[in-house]
Amino acid sequence: MPLWIPVTITAALFQGWRTAMQQKLRGIFTVNGAAFIRFLYGAPVAAVYLVAALLITHLAVPGITPGLLVFAAAGGLTQIIGTNLLIMAFGFRNFAVGSAYAKTEAMQTGLVALVVLHEQLLPLAWGGIAVGLVGVLTLSLAGRGLGAREILAATVQPAALCGLGAGFFLGTTGVLIKIATHHVAAPSLVVRALFVLTTMTVLQVAMQGAFLAWRDPAELRKSFVHWRSAGWVGLLSASGSACWFTGFALTDVALVRAVGQIEVFFTLGFSRFYLKERLKRSEIAGLLLVGVGVLMVVVSSG
Repeated sequence: MPLWIPVTITAALFQGWRTAMQQKLRGIFTVNGAAFIRFLYGAPVAAVYLVAALLITHLAVPGITPGLLVFAAAGGLTQIIGTNLLIMAFGFRNFAVGSAYAKTEAMQTGLVALVVLHEQLLPLAWGGIAVGLVGVLTLSLAGRGLGAREILAATVQPAALCGLGAGFFLGTTGVLIKIATHHVAAPSLVVRALFVLTTMTVLQVAMQGAFLAWRDPAELRKSFVHWRSAGWVGLLSASGSACWFTGFALTDVALVRAVGQIEVFFTLGFSRFYLKERLKRSEIAGLLLVGVGVLMVVVSSG
């Protein structure tokens, strides 16, 4: 099995876990605050991972280049927007379905990567992404039927729009991260990935922290007051991002995002046992379709 597959599955596990904890903290933080804590407490963890990788590989700290700063900042901004939209989607419908809307990210990533990076996927991989998309549609239309009017109604509902927007911005983030790693001069792909992660997370703390200091100082103070619970979000976020970034460095961004759809299985578990939400049979069927799509992508890659 190629290394990027278990790395991606681990990333999906951490991401599902972290997002569930963020949803749990929605009663404490606003949308911006819930997004900010993942960067604030994730930056030190990312730095620790980078130092550990440098010690293991006996490499020096890579230099910061203008290209790295530009693409890391751009990727950091699109991730902030995508994260905020994802959290907003949770407010309109339950956690599992809100996450599933964002899983159109795989299809959108494939299209963005095709245009920007010229990454070509095999027909089976595109088929797997399409099956996953059908699973997302099944989730969005749970109990509503499959007529054209119902499809249109589900597509324009706030949860769908926020989820679709989150998928686009998070998918674009993956492409920008891939480009950023090309601007890091280091022989180790893991070191390059962790250096981009650390740089990007620090920039995100500065960007969103400055925004909160300007528009919502009380929310900024809360992010420090509730450090015990927020710190776990940062740990899971940095751990998941370290795996995502490594996956992007190892193979095509679209393949990583497509296999990352397996997160819906973890989402189902967190939704049912952590957030105590109940799912309809049609919603479970949609999650299973996404799983089949992931398997198709895995088979196509190897």
